[in-house]
Amino acid sequence: QVQLVESGGGLVQAGGSLRLSCAASGSIFSINTMGWYRQAPGKQRELVAEISSSGSTNYVDSVKGRFTISRDNAKNTVYLQMNSLKPEDTDVYYCKAPRVLSRNGYCDYWGQGTQVTVSS
Repeated sequence: QVQLVESGGGLVQAGGSLRLSCAASGSIFSINTMGWYRQAPGKQRELVAEISSSGSTNYVDSVKGRFTISRDNAKNTVYLQMNSLKPEDTDVYYCKAPRVLSRNGYCDYWGQGTQVTVSS
């Protein structure tokens, strides 16, 4: 069974920084893209940033220049460094690893979510 475990959320003042981590564990053969999504109550979950196994990245426009996604392939871990945080960044942040190859074949996996709250 593959699990994604997130950490690093919390409460921070506007302009501050947080670093999220997401570690994948289990009988993993390969992981390609890993990404971070966020979701506010009553809204659709949206992609924040994603990174391929080769290091190619993609960001939603609202976080470009403020957030940086990175990964450690040896540890199956993805990070999201969030700087210059704004109140509108307040959301539950979810880690996703689509099409992970494990003993179960190809499956999509989500983390449990971590709350990020930015106060003004």
